[in-house]
Amino acid sequence: MRLLVPIDGSDCSTRALAFACEFAERFDADLDVVHFTDEETSATEQLDAHARDVVDEHGVDASVETLTDRDVSIRTGNRVGDEIIALVEERGYDHVVMGHHGSGAVERAILGSAAEVVLRAESVAVTVVP
Repeated sequence: MRLLVPIDGSDCSTRALAFACEFAERFDADLDVVHFTDEETSATEQLDAHARDVVDEHGVDASVETLTDRDVSIRTGNRVGDEIIALVEERGYDHVVMGHHGSGAVERAILGSAAEVVLRAESVAVTVVP
């Protein structure tokens, strides 16, 4: 089984990563951790380091990577959700574990929600961690 965990540095994203580590260990799944951004910065490096620390704490072997798209200056939830779905299809993931901020209706209407986009695609099993 191939497991994808998109991260964004939020608390719910960290909880999702911890859950995914336990899931991967329990079901002997291959775990890939991915952060989508428009450009790599020191904050991106810190996020990757934090993800590696979480993975190491759980004793799980995982790939941690950052995928950049410099053509996009505003990363809406809908755009990130579409990128997650494209990555799932490209790499053949069986399951996605991701956090959800539980944002309000106005924020979802303006920025969208990556988790909602992935859930609505119905192309892969998804576990959403609050």
